[in-house]
Amino acid sequence: MQKGTIDDSIGRIVYWKSDVFDMSRYTLFFLHGLTANHTMFEQQFSFFEGLYNIIAWDAPAHGESRPYKDFTYENAANGLKKILDENKISTVVLIGQSMGGFIAQAFICRFPQMVKAFVSIDSCPYGEYYSKSDIWWLKQIEWMSKLFPKKLLKSSMAKQNALTENGRENMANMIEPYNKAELCHLMGIGYAGFMNDNRECKISCPVLLVVGEKDTTGKVRAYNREWARRTGYPLVWISGAAHNSNVDNPTVVNKRILDFIKKLK
Repeated sequence: MQKGTIDDSIGRIVYWKSDVFDMSRYTLFFLHGLTANHTMFEQQFSFFEGLYNIIAWDAPAHGESRPYKDFTYENAANGLKKILDENKISTVVLIGQSMGGFIAQAFICRFPQMVKAFVSIDSCPYGEYYSKSDIWWLKQIEWMSKLFPKKLLKSSMAKQNALTENGRENMANMIEPYNKAELCHLMGIGYAGFMNDNRECKISCPVLLVVGEKDTTGKVRAYNREWARRTGYPLVWISGAAHNSNVDNPTVVNKRILDFIKKLK
């Protein structure tokens, strides 16, 4: 895949795109989760390459997109638009895992006409789903994570996010470059920033909800059940998978996404 960059006064955003870009095909933009990077989608890249155009990034303040001065979901959405504009892409299928699903919804709220479809992987909805208690706890993540020794914090994150050996190794590799302070701060701004940007967001494009059956991160499973109930969006449970379900069980996740995209008009 080709490597590209977007530079502005806030920082540099690094992204990758298909070597061969066919504008007659759908473009899939993969948005990874908090503290991760684009490599969490490697098993999606190999599956979808040749079928669709692929773009993936290291989100602002993540991976190679560091340093970055001011991570907010608004800035992330604007950065995503700059990448699409630079590549002359007018409509896109957004595939967001966890935080990536938040960024996808932040983008949809601001640029709804540019989104052909949205696949949420182990993410949560924008809107009035969260109690005052939920919001308070999310805003405590940064200082609470500082209580853990660095080695324990990183090993706990790998075990929490993935069920399989491959999934845990992938998560461990993605968080390895961060020092403890940076890792804790990322988690803080990721969750608190979501609460700051959260709003009612009308999504008019087709949506698919994908969740690992063993996802024990927060209330992800409960939020997705309610999200599906309120909206009628299809909700797919992935067996043998935790929070990073696309890494734990890529075969099933890839097939579900492919079936969903094939039905788009």
